[in-house]
Amino acid sequence: MAWSSPSAAAKVPVLVLSAAAAAILLFSLLPPLSSPSSPICSCPGPTVSPAAGERISATEEDVRWVRDQIEANGLHMQDNVLRKGINPRTRAQQLQDLIQFKGISHYEGEESNNHTALHCPDELLVEEHHSNYGEPWAGGRDVFEFLADSVHLSPDAHVLEIGCGTLRVGLHFIRYLNPGHFHCLERDELSLMTAFRYELPSQGLLHKRPLIVKGDDMDFSKFGSGTYDLIYASAVFLHMPDKLVWAGLERLVDKLKPFEGRIFVSHNIKFCSRLGGDECTKRLNKLGLEYLGKHTHDSLLFNHYEIWFEFRRSKR
Repeated sequence: MAWSSPSAAAKVPVLVLSAAAAAILLFSLLPPLSSPSSPICSCPGPTVSPAAGERISATEEDVRWVRDQIEANGLHMQDNVLRKGINPRTRAQQLQDLIQFKGISHYEGEESNNHTALHCPDELLVEEHHSNYGEPWAGGRDVFEFLADSVHLSPDAHVLEIGCGTLRVGLHFIRYLNPGHFHCLERDELSLMTAFRYELPSQGLLHKRPLIVKGDDMDFSKFGSGTYDLIYASAVFLHMPDKLVWAGLERLVDKLKPFEGRIFVSHNIKFCSRLGGDECTKRLNKLGLEYLGKHTHDSLLFNHYEIWFEFRRSKR
C-alpha cells in the first residue's frame, strides 16, 4: 500500500469533519429509534431503596457471584496482610496517636477545639466498640436480614429494639426504615454515646432521627402510644431478671400491632421455660401473647447461627 502525499493527507480531516457534520444533521432529523420500553442505553440507573415486599437478604445467586469473582481474580486471604501504605497500625496504635496528637486536629491554643462541631472521643474513632461483642460486628447485618425477611418488613413499618447497644443491628434498620420509625430502649450510657456521637454521624443517618431512650427498667412510656410491626431483643433478655422480662412483656403487648405484629427474642427464653410445665403458656395467654415457634438462622458471613423465638399478640 502506498502512503498518501502530504497534500492528500491534509484533505482527509476536512472530509471526515464534513461527513460527521452531515451525519449529525441527519440523525437530528430522524425520528427516535427507541421507545420507552426499549431504551438505547442499558446502563444501570441510580441505586434505589428496596420496594415493599422485595427481598432484603442476599440470594444464592448473589453468593455464587461473589465466590466466582474471588476465584476468577485468584484472590487469597492469606496474601492480604497489613503492609506499609495500607494503615499497618493496630487500633491500639491508632488510639495512642490520637491521644498524643490530641485528636486529628493540629490546631493549637484557642483554636484547638474549632476543627469540628461534634467532637468524637478517640476510642470511638478507632472503633474499639466493634470488638466488644461475642461475635463479629458484621453479625448485625445477619440479624437485620433475618428479622426483616421474617416479618416482610417495609420502609413504613415501625420497629422497636430492646437493648440496641452501639447500633450493630440498629444501623441497618435505621437506614432501611422511614425517618423516625426506629425506636430503642438502651441502658448503657457509653453505648448511647457511641450511637449518637459516632455511628449515626459516620453512617450519614442522623436525618433518620431514630428515637433512642436511656432506661433499664423496661419503661416504654416515652415512646408514645403507637404500635409496632416488630419488637425484638437480641441477646438481651438472657441478661435480665425473669421478673423484669415479664414486666416488660406485659407493657409491650399493647404496643404490638394486633395479630400481625411480631416479637422476636434471640438465644433462649429461659424466662419462660424456667416456669415449668404449661405455666409459660398460661402466663403468655394471660398477657395476650402467643408463642409461634423457634427459628434457626445461619450467618452469611461467618460460621455461626442464631436461634430466635417468635411471639405475636393473640386475638382477644
